[in-house]
Amino acid sequence: LTFTMSLVMGTSITISSNHWILAWTGLEINTLAIIPLISKSHHPRAIEATIKYFLTQSAASALILFSSLTNAWSTGQWDITQLNHPTSCLMLTTAIAIKLGLVPFHFWFPEVLQGSSMITALLLSTLMKLPPITLLLITSQSLNPSLLTLLAISSALIGGWMGLNQTQTRKILAFSSISHLGWMIIIMTYNPHLTLLTFILYTVMTTAVFLSLNQIKVLKLSTMLISWTKTPMLNATMMLTLLSLAGLPPLTGFMPKWFIIQELTKQEMTPAATIITMLSLLGLFFYLRLAYHSTITLPPNSSNHMKLWRTNKAPNTPTAILSALSTSLLPMSPLIITMF
Repeated sequence: LTFTMSLVMGTSITISSNHWILAWTGLEINTLAIIPLISKSHHPRAIEATIKYFLTQSAASALILFSSLTNAWSTGQWDITQLNHPTSCLMLTTAIAIKLGLVPFHFWFPEVLQGSSMITALLLSTLMKLPPITLLLITSQSLNPSLLTLLAISSALIGGWMGLNQTQTRKILAFSSISHLGWMIIIMTYNPHLTLLTFILYTVMTTAVFLSLNQIKVLKLSTMLISWTKTPMLNATMMLTLLSLAGLPPLTGFMPKWFIIQELTKQEMTPAATIITMLSLLGLFFYLRLAYHSTITLPPNSSNHMKLWRTNKAPNTPTAILSALSTSLLPMSPLIITMF
């Protein structure tokens, strides 16, 4: 309870602050609150993940502090919106890229997720991304659009490419997160509201997938093959949620991609829109692979795993609500775009 409250408080401090030191304090509270949650299982893999997370986040926090200090030194302003010094802008972009796990600073993220439990991995993929993205949204007008576009296209490429041969579900979802961040970052300087919309929808879909995987206790693809006997209905809805994450048209996940491509075309960035759309096909491949393993195919040979028979557990209401939102929001897109 203490650590969860600290997470909420740290996030609230960062997203509501105007002063750099206050924003940095919120990020530090977040980091210190999530570290015990990652290392809770006392497994060597979890301890390794904790140390990796601590080192990368410390480096990023120091860079944020250095960036704000340099900016304050040259402009006399500690206000987050007054980021005018070019070197400070570059350092802040680097620091936030490390915090989010954007390419080329992405190496820590899959490893940390692999060493965490499903719920902690969910927090790292969603709630922990909110404060850095908020800082980027506030300072988006000061940042270099070409650099952000380069980071975004690299993230979409590496996130899709490295997810292709993974067999662990948490690592697949980590690379999925990296490629989705690419979509959020590419539109940041042109339409920050679209970045926020994409982040909210990504959070809804990823939470639905993580909660489903946590309920059927699947950590790798080989066990996913036989999980259909346990909860057939949940597996079917999880398949739809995964296809929604891939961005297939009748489902919710298509909406942010559609709006982003439209906005990029308006900004005369058709080549960037074409490249990032082509790169999302890489992601589609491994989502289809997950969908195949969860529902569409049965294992062709006798498996070494013990068969899991259906459970009589009560249905999980949050998972049901999030799965429904993950698949059915596309018809409401005119209303959602007017809200944003």
